[in-house]
Amino acid sequence: MDAAALWQRYQDWLYYHEQLGIYVDISRMSFDDAFVERLEPKFIKAFKEMDALEAGAIANPDENRMVGHYWLRDSNLAPTPELKKEIVTTLEKIEAFAADVHAGRIKPDTAPRFTDVISIGIGGSSLGPQFVSQALAVLHPALELHFIDNTDPAGMDYILDRVQDRLDTTLVVTISKSGGTPETRNGMLEAKNRFKNLGLDFPKHAVAVTGYGSKLAQTAEDEGWLAMLPMHDWVGGRTSELSAVGLVPASLQGIAIREMLAGAKAMDEATRIHDLKTNPAALLALSWYFAGEGAGKKDMVILPYKDSLMLFSRYLQQLVMESLGKEKDLDDKIVHQGIAVYGNKGSTDQHAYVQELREGIPNFFLTFIEVLKDRDGTRFEVEPGVTSGDYLSGFLLGTREALYEKRRDSITVTLPEVTPKQVGALIALYERAVGLYASLINVNAYHQPGVEAGKKAATDTIALQNKIVQILRNTLTPLPITSLAEKAEAPDKVETVYKIVRHLAANKRGVELYGNPAEPGSLQVTLKG
Repeated sequence: MDAAALWQRYQDWLYYHEQLGIYVDISRMSFDDAFVERLEPKFIKAFKEMDALEAGAIANPDENRMVGHYWLRDSNLAPTPELKKEIVTTLEKIEAFAADVHAGRIKPDTAPRFTDVISIGIGGSSLGPQFVSQALAVLHPALELHFIDNTDPAGMDYILDRVQDRLDTTLVVTISKSGGTPETRNGMLEAKNRFKNLGLDFPKHAVAVTGYGSKLAQTAEDEGWLAMLPMHDWVGGRTSELSAVGLVPASLQGIAIREMLAGAKAMDEATRIHDLKTNPAALLALSWYFAGEGAGKKDMVILPYKDSLMLFSRYLQQLVMESLGKEKDLDDKIVHQGIAVYGNKGSTDQHAYVQELREGIPNFFLTFIEVLKDRDGTRFEVEPGVTSGDYLSGFLLGTREALYEKRRDSITVTLPEVTPKQVGALIALYERAVGLYASLINVNAYHQPGVEAGKKAATDTIALQNKIVQILRNTLTPLPITSLAEKAEAPDKVETVYKIVRHLAANKRGVELYGNPAEPGSLQVTLKG
C-alpha cells in the first residue's frame, strides 16, 4: 500500500473519543472491507448479547449469576432498585472508611495514623489493584501499598519483613469473595501470625473485602475486625477492579476512585454503540478476530510505552486468557479457543524481543499503548530541541513502522496522559472488547471451569499429602516410593507421591529420603521420630 493510501486508511479507521481524548488506531491491521462485511452479522448478534448482559441476563450459568460489573460505574443501569442501592451504599462505605483512615479517626493504638497497607489477594483480587497502584502512584501516597499475591512463604516474608518496623501502623486488607481461597487465606494467616509474634492485636488492623456470609466475613465478625466491605456475587474476579476489590486499596492509597469510575462510565457509553466503526471496543474485537482467524491463532503482544503502565499486560493476561480460553463453545462443541497475552513495556523490550517480532515467526499481533504527555514539570532537552520523551515517541513510531514493513499487524491505543479517568476508561475498553469478542467466537466469557479444575487438583494433592504423612507415622521401616503410593491408595500417582515427599524432605518436615536422588524409583522414605 502506498503512502497516500496508508494515510487515508489511517484516517478511515481512526477512532477518537472526544471527552476522554483516547484514540484507537487499527489501520495497521491488514483486513479488507470484504472481511468487515462478513463479520457484520456476528457483530449485530454481539451487540444484542451485550445489551442483554447489562440488562441482567444470567451470563454465568455455572453459578446462576448475572454479570454486572458495568453497573458499578453507573448504578442507574442496575436491573433492580435493591442492586442500585447496594452499589451506591458500598461506594459510600469505601469512601467513608478511607477518609476516616486518612484523617486518623480510624487509627492504630500506637500512632496518630496508619502508614502502610498490605493488600492480600490473588488473581482478579490482586492483578487489577497492583496495575492501578503502579499506574497512578504518587511520590507521597496517603498510605504505602504492598501486595501479597501468592502462597510463596519467601514472598510473604519479603513483604512482611519490609514493613516489620511499621507493622504496628499497618492495615491488612484481605480480599476474597468466598473467604476460602487457599492462597489468600494463607496470606492472611501468615500476616496474623506475624502480628501475634510482635504482640499486636491483629483485628485492630484487619479489613475484609468479601462476599456477604462468606467464611472471611464470619471471621471478621467473630474477631471484631475494623471493617467488612462487600464484594457482590455478580462481579467476577477479572472484572472486579472497579468494585470494592480495587477501590478499597486505591482509595486508601489516595487515588481518586470517582474519577476512575467516571472514565469507565464514559468508555462504557462509547462501547455500547451498535456501530462497528464508531465503537472502539468493537474495533479491537474485529482486529483480534482477524489476527487469529477467529481461532486465537496469533498471540496478543502488549507494549505500553510508559513505565507506569508496565503491569497492564499482566492485568490483561487474566482478563483475556481466563475469559476466552475455553475448551467448549456455547453449543458444547470442542473448540479450544483463547488468545495468549504477553508483553512488558517499551522501549525496554525493543532490546528484548522486537528482533523476533520483526523477523521471526509471525505468530502474533501487537498493541502499542501510547501516552501523549511525557511528564509533569520542567522539560529537559537531552539534545538541542530533543527530549527523552521525544525518543520514547520515536521508538514507538519507528517500531510500528518497522513491523509494518515486515507485514506484522499492530493496533495503537493512545491516551492523552495517565490519570485515574484514563485508567478507568482503559479498563472499561478492554472489558467490553473481551465481551464482544467472546460473542464473535461463541464462548462464555464469564465462567472459568479450567480454573476450578486446577483448584480441585490442588486440594486433592494436599489431602494426599496428609494421608502420606499419616502412613509414615504408622510405619516403622522405610518404604519404597511405589509401596507408599499403594498404601496411600494412589498407585497411579507415584510421581505425585514422590514430589510430595521430596518437598517435605527439602523443607525439613521430618521426612527423610534414602537412596540416589537421580533414581527416584530406588528411594526409600521414612519419617523421623
